[in-house]
Amino acid sequence: MALYLCGMKPKPLPLEPGDFYFNEQGLIVFTEQYHRRRGYCCQSGCKHCPYGFTKKGNSGPADGSKKDAEAS
Repeated sequence: MALYLCGMKPKPLPLEPGDFYFNEQGLIVFTEQYHRRRGYCCQSGCKHCPYGFTKKGNSGPADGSKKDAEAS
């Protein structure tokens, strides 16, 4: 990851079966499998982040469910 630290972006990994799915809105969602293969956190608040990062200001639970919102 030295390239990433010096300002050069690492080359994207080729996608493998199980790396992503399309959500109800038709957007691609990367799975935990993909994030672990990538090997680092991009700090974008990904739904399946295995590194525990959540963006500040996200009011919902990290798993994307609406459990907390429905309880209010």
